[in-house]
Amino acid sequence: MLQIAGLALIATFLALIIKEQKPAFAFLLILFTGCSIFLYLADQIYGMIMLIENLAASANVNTVYVKTILKIIGIAYLAEFAAHISKDAGMGAMAAKVELAGKILILAMAVPILTVLIDTIINLVPVG
Repeated sequence: MLQIAGLALIATFLALIIKEQKPAFAFLLILFTGCSIFLYLADQIYGMIMLIENLAASANVNTVYVKTILKIIGIAYLAEFAAHISKDAGMGAMAAKVELAGKILILAMAVPILTVLIDTIINLVPVG
């Protein structure tokens, strides 16, 4: 974490200095730094995904639901990342649209899981 924080602080200070002369280069520096941090974390993200899938398999949970939930989490993180990049570029309206698109995609992916959950609850409630 110390490496990530150090990289982020150095990039921030450099961007502040460069921004006065070349705002476009400052934005590209921040974009490049953000992508670099994400790629640095890719191995750890992959390890967490494998751990969750292994836990689900050992608990006899349907892997379709686990994969759907992992996709939902991925959409949330990517939408947030893209929205922050858009905000950094001064495009607040675009950031809002990215956030809205992420929320709609998450809702669309969650509907099958919610349907199964509601069916399970209905089957658990005794009739009569």
